Amino acid sequence: MYAITCLTPGGPEHLVWAEVPTPEPAPGEIRIKVTAAGVNRADVLQRTGHYPPPPGVSDIIGLEVSGVVEKLGAGVTTHQVGDEVVALLGGGGYAEYVVCPAGQAVPPPPGVDLVSAAAVMEVAATVVSNMDMVGLKAGDVFLAHGGSGGIGSFAIQYGKALGCTVATTAGSPEKLAYCKSLGADIAIDYHDEWWDALRVATNDYGADVILDLLGAGYLEPNIDALAPDGRLVIIGMQKGTKGELNIAKMLGKRASVWATSIRQRPVAQKVAIAAATATRVWPLIADGRIKLAPETRFPLADARLAHEQLTSGENIGKIILVA
Repeated sequence: MYAITCLTPGGPEHLVWAEVPTPEPAPGEIRIKVTAAGVNRADVLQRTGHYPPPPGVSDIIGLEVSGVVEKLGAGVTTHQVGDEVVALLGGGGYAEYVVCPAGQAVPPPPGVDLVSAAAVMEVAATVVSNMDMVGLKAGDVFLAHGGSGGIGSFAIQYGKALGCTVATTAGSPEKLAYCKSLGADIAIDYHDEWWDALRVATNDYGADVILDLLGAGYLEPNIDALAPDGRLVIIGMQKGTKGELNIAKMLGKRASVWATSIRQRPVAQKVAIAAATATRVWPLIADGRIKLAPETRFPLADARLAHEQLTSGENIGKIILVA
């Protein structure tokens, strides 16, 4: 088969379309003929050497795909050859074929074409699992950074579906307008002092839950923006990995900081997350409460162009690689 390889960390030019061995499904796994693969910020981190796959997982980039079950490993009874699926992966998605534990693949959302479905699983699973972890609930003020991206655009709508007051940040009038169109109650330009703007907009309350993709560079203002008993969930490192944490501020607010990654979780947890995502999110897509993000599509062999688009700062929504 052919896949996107990245033999040494570096820029998008290090992504090369090359022939590699076709993977064989182990017991309990399935092999998927890939229709499309979603592109995520974590893929950029892996390409640059900052987010390696877990032990035993393919070093090919790619955390979510859609496709058709092409081969069953021993003992698999939950799928049949020919089934359409979307899969939550530890890696391997930028390829013509990928293997994964059978439980990490579920039917695509009803009514969503298989290419578009490739861009749903990773963002939905990330938001749902993390918001379950910190107990996001109706009535909370929920701040999702990067509202115009894949994670942010889903998080805005998911928070509204739960009955939250949703705030978000974005970097241009066009992106802020897009966030408002998704239902964001508060949309703030991150070039400004957004933490102060959030407190003003919430009558000096702040956010009960903050979902952050930026990491160290936003640690201090995120703590400032938390409400009493607030929870900060860090899922990305775009602005660094090391920051200073003001324990006194956290004690004063009874605040907590969580840092999580689906990729490093045991298979049993990933299987449970995939099942919960399909059970709870697919109906929200079906009834229109969650709309799919705008898409930019590239051929799978042109992953370099897709990464350039993602890191340009101009992208809105999700990028998809089509096999």
